[in-house]
Amino acid sequence: MTDIEIARSTKLEKIEEIAKKVGIDEEDIELYGKYKAKISNSVYEKNKDKKDGKLILVTAISPTPLGEGKTTVSIAIADGLRKIGKNSILALREPSLGPVFGIKGGAAGGGRVQVAPMEDINLHFTGDIHAMTAANNLLSSMIDNHIYFGNELGFKKVVWKRCMDLNDRQLRKVETGLSGEKRIVPRIDSFDITVASEIMAIVCLSEDLIDLKEKLGNIVVGYNNEDKPIFAKDLKANGAMAVLLKDAIKPNLVQTLEHTPAIIHGGPFANIAHGCNSIIATKLAMKLSDYVITEAGFGADLGAEKFLDIKCRKARIKPDAVVLVATIKAIKYHGGVEKEKIQEENVQGLEKGIENLYRHVDNLKNKFGLNVIVALNKYAQDTEKEINYLKDNLEERNINFSIVEGWEKGGKGATDIAEKLTYLVEEKEDFNFIYNDSDSIEEKIFKVANKIYGAKDVEYSEEAKENIKMIEELGYGNLPVCIAKTQYSFSDDPKNLECTDCYNVHVRDVELKSGAGFIVVLAGKIMTMPGLPKVPAAESIDIDKDGNITGIF
Repeated sequence: MTDIEIARSTKLEKIEEIAKKVGIDEEDIELYGKYKAKISNSVYEKNKDKKDGKLILVTAISPTPLGEGKTTVSIAIADGLRKIGKNSILALREPSLGPVFGIKGGAAGGGRVQVAPMEDINLHFTGDIHAMTAANNLLSSMIDNHIYFGNELGFKKVVWKRCMDLNDRQLRKVETGLSGEKRIVPRIDSFDITVASEIMAIVCLSEDLIDLKEKLGNIVVGYNNEDKPIFAKDLKANGAMAVLLKDAIKPNLVQTLEHTPAIIHGGPFANIAHGCNSIIATKLAMKLSDYVITEAGFGADLGAEKFLDIKCRKARIKPDAVVLVATIKAIKYHGGVEKEKIQEENVQGLEKGIENLYRHVDNLKNKFGLNVIVALNKYAQDTEKEINYLKDNLEERNINFSIVEGWEKGGKGATDIAEKLTYLVEEKEDFNFIYNDSDSIEEKIFKVANKIYGAKDVEYSEEAKENIKMIEELGYGNLPVCIAKTQYSFSDDPKNLECTDCYNVHVRDVELKSGAGFIVVLAGKIMTMPGLPKVPAAESIDIDKDGNITGIF
């Protein structure tokens, strides 16, 4: 059976019953049909005096193009904890339409471990990302409208971009204002995918609605003739933007196929954005349950680093344990095994590729000071010889290890790791950030590049150097850095999979995101508007006369 068939054949509980499992009253949820709901802003306040549950972060080794199943493993662990009698909850990101119709597919898990209703979650869900797109583009239209009616604020340069939540490389650079109307000022513009927009980051890093409105007002949208920043609040735009986002800031409640509560809220990519679900959702989940399973996008060099250096810094939280997801195919992929032969037994490929796994473990355990367990997301083609090779080598290095078979067996396939995590979260940690707020921007970038990526040095374009100087002169040098780079390698070169040679990170531009409260560093050739593959998943997605969807995976 396909993922969508498994999901459709499972009888879900009404969302009111799911809410009761974590102590949420019916009056505190807003229903979006039978199986989805928004959680009222008042729920956190009602539970604020409760002790926080244990926070478990799920991350991964450097992935293959199809991903390694972090969401699948996250769901399996949450279900597995419930199987052994523990009170658990999920706190995940919302899927973007870009991957759904592109190459990677949906982000609702797979097999017997999915969040549901799967089609809704992967498509429009409760409209959060649409609201963010609208808020973003409202600000764009107000900027150009202001310029049209005389440019009282003196815009010399507009830096705010439009966005949409689909992959469309044609929109990476566009020319606008070509109608020929008398006062229209043509200019070069560009689009980001919504999940890489500053609006997405602001929603995910806000503590409440008032904080959201303040952060929206602090967005730098352009610069005047004196090279001073112009803010969204100067256009009086942040109030209307907050109105568009008044429901989007509320977390969404759904369930797994085994009826474990799941809060899904916010969905920034981790290669081109900060890769974590919302602070509101995570903090709420920690008040509602004893064990919270959350994930950060792509490999631990991206999502986990940003979760720890950006989200934990701003939210004043830390994980009690980290699950590092690995697959046999990904280890072989990073050992140089050709894609066509990746399903064949190949211990030699594992011998080379396992270094990628070791580096991620070392970063999490020794650089950040966290408790780590490696979860092998088991595939049907994995051989006993390959699994034993991995298990034996990790045990030799005293690295915690568990095999997860959630895709095939549901929560029962994750009881081993669930049991191990109940002990691991109680062990002492010595959590550290990779850099200090007081470090210069270049010091922060170097520390991440050197300590986490293993780079020898960082090279900057002239434009990047100028922007760093400007950002520091404006007084924003204390902000954390969000490095946008390829997810396929520790380096900024997606083809350098093994990273055995000395290499530098190449920074081509640096952008201030003053509303979100971080600085985006564009490394290598990474684009903030992805493109579709030659054969996009959209070609296989369809619907029949009865409304049954096929092709989403």
